[in-house]
Amino acid sequence: MVHQISSKNSASASMASRKISNMLPSPVRQVIVAFIVGVLAGCASRAPAPAPAGVPPEAGAPVQLGPLGGPLAVPGTLSQYRSRWVPASWEELPGWQEDPLHEAWDAWLRNCERPAPAFAPLCPEARRLSIASEEEQRAWMQERLRPYRIEAADGNANGLLTSYFEPELQAARVRGNGYEVPLYAPPPGLPARQPWYTREQIETLPEVQARLAPRVIAWLRDPIEALVLHIQGTGRLRLQEADGSTRLVRVAFAGTNNQPYQSVGKWLLERGLVRDATWPGISAWAQANPARVQEMLWANPRYVFFREEPLDALTAEAGPRGAQGVPLTPGRSIAVDRNSIPYGTPVWLASDGPSAHLARLVMAQDTGSAIVGAVRADYFAGSGEAAGELAGRLKQNLRLWALWPRQ
Repeated sequence: MVHQISSKNSASASMASRKISNMLPSPVRQVIVAFIVGVLAGCASRAPAPAPAGVPPEAGAPVQLGPLGGPLAVPGTLSQYRSRWVPASWEELPGWQEDPLHEAWDAWLRNCERPAPAFAPLCPEARRLSIASEEEQRAWMQERLRPYRIEAADGNANGLLTSYFEPELQAARVRGNGYEVPLYAPPPGLPARQPWYTREQIETLPEVQARLAPRVIAWLRDPIEALVLHIQGTGRLRLQEADGSTRLVRVAFAGTNNQPYQSVGKWLLERGLVRDATWPGISAWAQANPARVQEMLWANPRYVFFREEPLDALTAEAGPRGAQGVPLTPGRSIAVDRNSIPYGTPVWLASDGPSAHLARLVMAQDTGSAIVGAVRADYFAGSGEAAGELAGRLKQNLRLWALWPRQ
C-alpha cells in the first residue's frame, strides 16, 4: 500500500482534500470524503517491498534501552526497535477469550508465505490448525506464544489507532463519455531515485504526454478520484472495456516521479485564499474558483504510477499486498512502525472509542511513513464504501500486545 503523505503534512492534507471532494457526486463523494477526512491523518507511504524482520527479545525482563533511548540489539536482531516489550499474562489481554480466532487464521497463513525467521517453525502447526476449533487454536497460541505489552521507551502503553482502505471506483478503458483523467503505468526509463517531471509537467508538456500515451491503464471521471488513488497507492476499478463488458481489476503502486508530497491545504493557507482549512471554507473556495482547482492540485508535485492486477473470486476477497509482501486481510491486518514491531508478528489489538470497539488478533503486515511510534497502528478496513466510511472516522486510543514464540 502506498499513501503519498508524510506525518508532517498529514493534518493539512486531510483538511484540504476533504474540502475539495464536495465536487464529486454522491455516493462516491461520501466515500472519498470519509477517506480523506480520516485516513490521510493516519495513512502512510507504503510500498510493497518486503524487508527483513528483526527478532525482539525473548527474556522475561523488559527490553533494555540503549543510550539513544532505543532498545539494545540482541543476538540475531537485524534492526533497532523504538518500543520496549514487557512480559504480560494472557489474562491482561482485553477480550482474549471472546475473539473468533478462525477469522484471523487466513492472515496467519498469509504470514507463512513470507514468515519472519522466529515464526517459520510454527507455520506447519498453524497450517494444520486452520481446520481446528477456536478452543484448540487458542490453546495452541497460549502454549507456543508469550504476550508482551508494547510500550514506548518512557513506559507509555497508550497510543493511536487509525484506519485505511482500498477505494473502489468506476473507470473506462477508452477515453470519452466523461472519463478524462488517466492512470498511467511507469514510463520506460523512469529513474529509480532521481526526480522526474512534476505533476503539472506530466499533465501539460506535450513531449511527456506523448511518452505516457501508450502507458494509460484506464480513465477516471474526476481528478479528485485520481488524487485518492495517488494518495492510497492502490484501488479497485470497475473497468468498462472497449467492447462494453465490465470487470473488476486492481491497480497497485508501481512507482512515483520521486517528487516531494505537498499539501494542497497548506498551499491555500499560505496564499491567503482561505482563512482556515475547514470544510466550508475550502469547499466554498473550490466552488467559487473552479478555474483554479487544477492549479491547487498542481501544488502537489508528486505523481504515482500503477500496475494492473487481475482479480478473481479468490484474490478479490483479500486486500492488496502490504509491505511484508503478502495480501492484507480485511479487519485482521495492520500497518505498524517496523522499528517497533517486525512484519509477520501476531498482535493483540485493543481499542475502544466512538467509532469502533476492537479487541482482536491482527497481524503486522504493512508499514508507512506516518505510522511511527511504539503503540501506533493503521487498521486495514477492507475495500469499498463501508470500509471507506470506517477508515474515514477511525481515530482513537490504542493498546498493543506482541505475541512472540516461546523458547
